Amino acid sequence: MIHAVTSPPAIAKANPAPLGLMGFGMTTILLNLHNAGFLPMGSAILAMGLLFGGLAQIMAGLLEYAAGNTFGMTAFISYGAFWISLVALIALPHTGVVPASTPAMIGAYLLLWGLFTLIMFFGTLRATRAHQVIFSSLTLLFALLAFAELAQAPSLTVIAGYEGLFCGLSAVYLAAAEILEAQFHSPVLPVGLPAKRPVALHHAAA
Repeated sequence: MIHAVTSPPAIAKANPAPLGLMGFGMTTILLNLHNAGFLPMGSAILAMGLLFGGLAQIMAGLLEYAAGNTFGMTAFISYGAFWISLVALIALPHTGVVPASTPAMIGAYLLLWGLFTLIMFFGTLRATRAHQVIFSSLTLLFALLAFAELAQAPSLTVIAGYEGLFCGLSAVYLAAAEILEAQFHSPVLPVGLPAKRPVALHHAAA
């Protein structure tokens, strides 16, 4: 008797997105507690940005690459690099190696990240409403922080801080939703599923 050769069952892979989202969200919350005036700048913020916001997000992005997710890879690796660059921007002047950046330079830096985030926001139009909230609020956050630097308006930084808290919390919410869905094998927290693509009607030639 000839037996059919069967391939071994595929091994389920973990979803790296909650790791990246938590890294981004929690670091964003901590930094914007400072921007809103609740906390001073300190080593806790820099360490969080370097390791969780930076390194953990880059690791999540590499795992998204392995899963074939171009959007997730680009987002997590880019924002991981953003957090590491932000820590360097704050810390390097204290070493005496390079001078501190001017407000105009920091404003340009933030505007470029805002442009990148706007592009990524358009990519979320095929994703959940939760993704859209995160990226739209992040685009606004970069714009507020950039104009606060360019106009030298501390009050605008405080407003950005409160808006940034919302952005960070929205990322933590989506991470929690994905973690709980994986654990309970069904949706627990609503994320606003995207609308289904319309089905194209094909007419047979007469």
